[in-house]
Amino acid sequence: MAKAETIKRRAPARTRRPPIGASPGTLIADPAARRTELRLTLISPDKFKTIDNASIDDVNANCDTWPVIWLDCTGLASIPLIEEIGRIFSLHPLALEDVVNTGQRPKVDFFEDHAFVVVRMIDDVTAHRYEQVAVFFGENFVVTFQEREGDPFDPVRKRIESSVPNRLRTRGADYLAYALIDAIVDSYFPPIEAAGALVDSIEDQMLRAPDKHQMRQLHELRRDANVLKGVLWPMRDALATLIRNDAPCVKAETKVFLNDTLDHSLRLIELVETQRDMLTGLIEMHLSLTQARTSDVISVLTIVSAIFIPLTFLVGVWGMNFEGSPWNMPELKAYYGYPAALVFMALVALGLIAFFRWKKWL
Repeated sequence: MAKAETIKRRAPARTRRPPIGASPGTLIADPAARRTELRLTLISPDKFKTIDNASIDDVNANCDTWPVIWLDCTGLASIPLIEEIGRIFSLHPLALEDVVNTGQRPKVDFFEDHAFVVVRMIDDVTAHRYEQVAVFFGENFVVTFQEREGDPFDPVRKRIESSVPNRLRTRGADYLAYALIDAIVDSYFPPIEAAGALVDSIEDQMLRAPDKHQMRQLHELRRDANVLKGVLWPMRDALATLIRNDAPCVKAETKVFLNDTLDHSLRLIELVETQRDMLTGLIEMHLSLTQARTSDVISVLTIVSAIFIPLTFLVGVWGMNFEGSPWNMPELKAYYGYPAALVFMALVALGLIAFFRWKKWL
């Protein structure tokens, strides 16, 4: 989540779906989808190879010659290319349909020889944009589909490229899939923690001086927290399903690491829930402070009015200076009448102020 100054209203997310009655597994590209590009990473315990802008021929030539391959597909515009990838790795057509129809709920599906995981990552913190990432993995392959460029996978790529022996080189495809999912889950921590710091800052500002702009910030942050809750809870359920299932494509030793990722997702949910509660409390406190401030202003104005009511009465009485009648006010001809009247009105005002303070109304 972004700083308050950069918060903008989001356009509602639109999910593209196949026409009603279309055959299951029908793939239809979104006209706004990015151009499809492939990046192929070949992994073995003692070496690796990365092919940028890879072609289907590169995939066919290497898919059976390396212990683990990772095909990263960025952009979902080319349906024939996605179908060809599905043919090479025997990916289920219903899962491929979920790949191109973005906006899916995070989930896990198991097929005969591979697993399919859908997760969502924060693509642009400032624009509040989320992106669907689909992960297929089997015995010796991992295939990821992203909507556009930009992902939190750079630490994973650096570990693969490291000359120091590590688990990403020596373990199977399920461990690589775990590492990618774990990177997505951990990428939520910085924006959520930044949002928590922003909430604390707004709270301090409110205690010093409530401002009408703070209410908009609080509502924006609470809406962001609600969106995060809607993403993280299904992600937690998907991770739990991935751990509890006895599918052969997920080894027991990998489930230990997936448990750690599940703990991270639970921690994120706790942070978001705490922020939602704080934001709800701050919104209520802002309303209370605003009402209290309004009440204080009304109280001051009421007291000022109460002080001037008798003074106005006195001025009105002394202003009726009729001439030629024995009933005229004797003070009208007094030499010190004007300053005496001012002193008397000042004493009345001071007496009222002292009375209000004695009653603790001031």
